[in-house]
Amino acid sequence: MAGTTAKAGKRADAQRNIAAILDAATECLSRDPAASTSEIAKAAGVGRVTLYGHFPSRAELVDAVFVHAIEGGEDTLGQVDLSGDPRDALARLIESSWHLVDRYRSLLLAAQDTLPPGRVQELHADPMARVERLLERGRKDGAFRTDLPTSWLVSVMHNVMHGAAGEIHGGRLTPDKAAGYITATLLAAFTPPGEPVR
Repeated sequence: MAGTTAKAGKRADAQRNIAAILDAATECLSRDPAASTSEIAKAAGVGRVTLYGHFPSRAELVDAVFVHAIEGGEDTLGQVDLSGDPRDALARLIESSWHLVDRYRSLLLAAQDTLPPGRVQELHADPMARVERLLERGRKDGAFRTDLPTSWLVSVMHNVMHGAAGEIHGGRLTPDKAAGYITATLLAAFTPPGEPVR
């Protein structure tokens, strides 16, 4: 019985350490995409050995932090009203999505610099599936173009969003203007050729 209690205590300690490391990594990488594991361990109140015991490499830690951020974002995006006119629904989704991208833009840069090619897009599978469903509905309603594949339109939205984060990081765009720019760009890109852009 004592052994079982000790194991449960170790598991609880490990879970607390993992949570502390993820929180610290989110905070550190949000300030500085190049934050080191030493800085993150110090902010988490653990030693580097403990950090590496849970996350054997910086890349694995960045991956875990990014997954954690996206899972939290999914809770927010799941509450966005996507009913009604598909163009209005798209604008609402862009607004909510942009707040998340803006909040985690330094973390996004860390992920893009650290993770293998394609991994960032792979981790966006659930948010992008939501966009795909909205675009498909808009295509059926005649609001969005049908001459290009839906997968291409989803990719365009993904890249415009992340491009805006890079523009802000480079000092060429301010966060308060980004959602409007993104919405205008995507509505122009998604409107059927020859039709006026709303």
